[in-house]
Amino acid sequence: MVFIIKHDEKACIGCGACVSICPGNWKFSGTKPKPIKTEVKEIGCNKKAADICPVQCIKVTEKK
Repeated sequence: MVFIIKHDEKACIGCGACVSICPGNWKFSGTKPKPIKTEVKEIGCNKKAADICPVQCIKVTEKK
């Protein structure tokens, strides 16, 4: 199974919660976080990163 990670950079407030909860796939790029990989085979902590985001700018979906 493959999961797609979408990050709405315009909606992102740069709080870094995703980096804190999922440092294996999220890093700061300038003042805002970005996913290192946008397609992953295992959802791992990316779901937690989406859930913890205060502005809900991270979406994790199954690739069809």
